Amino acid sequence: MSYQSIYEAWLADPRLAAADKKELESIASDEKEKEYRFGGELEFGTAGMRGIIVCGMNMMNVYTVMRATQGLSEYIKTLSASDQAKGVVISYDTRRNSRLFAEKAAGVLAKNGIKAYLFDDVHPVPMLSYAVRYLGTIAGIMITASHNPKEYNGYKVYGEDGAQMSPEATKIVVGFIEKITDYLSVTEDEKSPLIVPVPKEVDDTYIAELKKLTLSQEAVEKCGKDLKLVYTPVHGSGYVPVTRILRELGINVTVVEEQTTKDTEFSTVAVPNPEFKETLSMGIALANKIHADVVFGTDPDSDRLGVAVKNEKGEFVALSGNQVGILLLDYILTRLKEENALPANAAVVKSFVTTGMAKAICADFGVALFETPVGFKFIGEKIKQWEADGSHTYVFGFEESCGYLRGTHARDKDAVVASMLCAEMVCYYTYIGKTVWGRLQEIYAKYGFVLDKNVSIQYSGLNAMKEMNAVVDALKTVSVESFGPFKVEAVRDYSASIRRTVDGKTETLDIPKCNCVYYELEGGSFICVRPSGTEPKLKIYYSVKAASEADAEQALEAAKASVQKLLDSVKK
Repeated sequence: MSYQSIYEAWLADPRLAAADKKELESIASDEKEKEYRFGGELEFGTAGMRGIIVCGMNMMNVYTVMRATQGLSEYIKTLSASDQAKGVVISYDTRRNSRLFAEKAAGVLAKNGIKAYLFDDVHPVPMLSYAVRYLGTIAGIMITASHNPKEYNGYKVYGEDGAQMSPEATKIVVGFIEKITDYLSVTEDEKSPLIVPVPKEVDDTYIAELKKLTLSQEAVEKCGKDLKLVYTPVHGSGYVPVTRILRELGINVTVVEEQTTKDTEFSTVAVPNPEFKETLSMGIALANKIHADVVFGTDPDSDRLGVAVKNEKGEFVALSGNQVGILLLDYILTRLKEENALPANAAVVKSFVTTGMAKAICADFGVALFETPVGFKFIGEKIKQWEADGSHTYVFGFEESCGYLRGTHARDKDAVVASMLCAEMVCYYTYIGKTVWGRLQEIYAKYGFVLDKNVSIQYSGLNAMKEMNAVVDALKTVSVESFGPFKVEAVRDYSASIRRTVDGKTETLDIPKCNCVYYELEGGSFICVRPSGTEPKLKIYYSVKAASEADAEQALEAAKASVQKLLDSVKK
């Protein structure tokens, strides 16, 4: 059927809600909008689905949410009776329709005879991940679009291990979803006794688990009450758990009151993404006013943490996700070593687009470093693997996009535990007469300066993902000798799990496949190109190692120019 035929069928369907019918009528003369909404289906991938909140089968709405949940229900019904009885736990953040979508998902599960645990208020991603394992459910659902603009919402599914559902299980779920061609046919039982509240003890036990992960209790006791920390939840779900853990540890925290409200429009920021300094601007303004030491900000589902600290001039600098990651990595390994608590088989995990500096730090501490594709579920899989075979002990995992996890209480990135660790890290360095910024400079001096940047190229329309993948596929066919001042030493094609050196040697990569091209450059630098899995953006990652920041900036600009020239050539 054509998009016009599908549009008309939805519009004429008596099951369509009156408000949705009115909305569809309003786009009757907008062919481009109708094609976007009905010319394709919202893709359900390994990160679930994410889209703009309007009516249509390529969008986020009650119909696509209920259809996805019906597909999940059909999958659960293929499992053993004991697995089916475990139920599903559902959480949500502060976005538009998040509570509604969560309720609809619960109603569909109940209609299928599956127990649904529903949080009574917004809760972050890490607490959903924790709740799956604490309650022993077969799956979890998180309604969120993470750091995306306010127009978006999303639907993420977690497996019984608390990590995002595996690619294998997701493929089966997708198969069931695709069989449902009548989007308006899925029904719910919103008053079913199978819909039950999540026990209050989940919150308390989660906080208790985090407290077990503290590393500098003495420093916190000495400096925490005098620390001036400003925190903004950016209208998201981190407000209660982040302030609770900090205050229970005795760390002074001042919140940006205007950003504590559950504002679905995120009206005080352009985008609710703490990776951007602009998102932390109100926190930094308050910090300057009260002469604070550090600023924290979390995104709507509180799995990402942004941090700003004072430099040597006393000015606030927003740290990149890579910088916070290496600071936490260095701090955790340092404190574990000082306390003689660093396991002999300790291991750290990072995504392969995350800073190359982690390799030098881990090598210095004698700690194994593993790389995964982008997506914290792959880090979660490493935790699960090591718990099963005992080969390594997980101590830390991080991604350049401000995602960090210490501990195994959750299997996704956790801005609550990251806030706790960053706060006590500030206390620790204060206690020993240093600053966080000063320690970062010491790290650069010891291991060499590394400049990590990423550039996103925006795509749009129904074919955005196809077009981005075509660019990456084209790059695999082009031989590249250098980017700016850097010679290419090897190329990794993660879609084929192959690494090729410039002299023609090949080796197989033991890592899950994904469509990505990674260029290993001389001196430990790298460039990586991949399509985002959650938004229509082609992402280019640069990790440039140089003698100084000025040298790195110059080399980066030259490398970026070379990459752009290459992209222009493959798009022709």
